[in-house]
Amino acid sequence: MVMPLPQSVLFCCDHNACRSPMAEGIMKRFYGTDTYVQSVGVRSDLEIDGFSIAVCQEIGVELSRHRSRSFDELEQWGDDLSSFDQVVALSPASQRRALELTRYFHLDVEYWPILDPTGLGETRAAKLDAYRQSRDQIVGRMIERWGPPIEND
Repeated sequence: MVMPLPQSVLFCCDHNACRSPMAEGIMKRFYGTDTYVQSVGVRSDLEIDGFSIAVCQEIGVELSRHRSRSFDELEQWGDDLSSFDQVVALSPASQRRALELTRYFHLDVEYWPILDPTGLGETRAAKLDAYRQSRDQIVGRMIERWGPPIEND
């Protein structure tokens, strides 16, 4: 069921290096600046994943300047978790952390079970296929939730 776009959404996963940056970038590309979008991880101990950058470039989404950050760093960088209308968790660990941190807020935490492509595939081509599968799952969930991309001039 297509819902109206939230005013702000936070995507989260384990390291903010693969799935959540892809979701952040795709959301910004698809729906423009009408929605404030950020992403975080349970931890921020990894740099943005090169395969995520590559498969997002294929659909016109730029991720190379993304800097990973954790839930803890979110507030240090000037965002308050309670200011988001929606949190979308892309991994079980991030869903648990988001629910733990939002238990005192009236905040919707939604779980999208997106494939973790890290470590999948033996060859570069196989790895890229796994990352494309994750990217396409994110795209499908967004379109299902918020409708087709908005044409941005």
